[in-house]
Amino acid sequence: MWKLPAVALLASLTGLGSQARAQEDPKAYPSRQSTLITVTAPGAALDVVARTIGAGLQEQMGQPVVVVNRTGAGGNIGAGEMARSNPDGYTIGMITGGTHGVNPTFMPNPPFDAIKDFAPITMAADLNITLSVQSSFPVKSLAELIAYAKSNPGKLSFGSAGVGTGLHMTGELVKLETGLDMTHVPYQGVAKSLPDLLGGQLQVLMANPADVGNLIRDGRLRGLGVAAAKREPTLPDIPTFTEQGFPKVIGSTWFGVAGPAALPRPIVERLNKEIHTLMRKPQTAERMANLGMNVILNTPEEFAGYIKSEIAKWAPIVKAAKASAK
Repeated sequence: MWKLPAVALLASLTGLGSQARAQEDPKAYPSRQSTLITVTAPGAALDVVARTIGAGLQEQMGQPVVVVNRTGAGGNIGAGEMARSNPDGYTIGMITGGTHGVNPTFMPNPPFDAIKDFAPITMAADLNITLSVQSSFPVKSLAELIAYAKSNPGKLSFGSAGVGTGLHMTGELVKLETGLDMTHVPYQGVAKSLPDLLGGQLQVLMANPADVGNLIRDGRLRGLGVAAAKREPTLPDIPTFTEQGFPKVIGSTWFGVAGPAALPRPIVERLNKEIHTLMRKPQTAERMANLGMNVILNTPEEFAGYIKSEIAKWAPIVKAAKASAK
């Protein structure tokens, strides 16, 4: 009798197992442990959102959800792993304005197509972005900062959480719209930039309210503008850029949930419903608000449209700033 070689037999059986998992009846989902990938380090804002969603899905759906951190390449390593995963709903993950807004243009050879390789499930939350200065810096408004820059060419620098981040690109958008002459100084996270800002070595910082809110409320920093359509609820005294004559300066750090492209529609709809239920719970909404986050929920189609609009928005800004990960 003809026999299949052992290696080929093993490969065949493995393939059949993968195929069986991919063809699992969506009505039985979930029947085992799931993985939720997050593309930032433990403790970061996105990680907090991911673990909130993971714990909530586990409680609501009755199966374990393990959150794993896959960092590197501006989030592309974790997002790429998610895109390549088996489309059965047992590996999903968090995507961001970096992985699905800036990186498609910023990264010279992205390891995935941000539109074609993912099944958007829902947005979850975002964080407004603020421009702030040290309280002793001799400007008290955005107009004064612009005037200072004109009188002191080449003397301003702005910090962000890293090259290609939403904070960096929002800073570049501020430069393009206001004419501010500022040199970008990237840091490995906002926390590492604060000593330089407070010490006067750095003049301007682009950051989220969660990172600088307490320092602004304590009077150690002065907020000059919020890159949002409305004022930041946790920092209501800071005017928006729109109020100050720059309506195009809109930028946020946003987070959403997605899976690989071929994720069955019933599973997409189930996860969308479960995440919406979780994020609308009073205790979840309160936790997000305390972190300076805005809960934002939408349909898979709306989320897909938003991703396309974000790529289209940031592409010309990345190019105008001559920013690249090369």
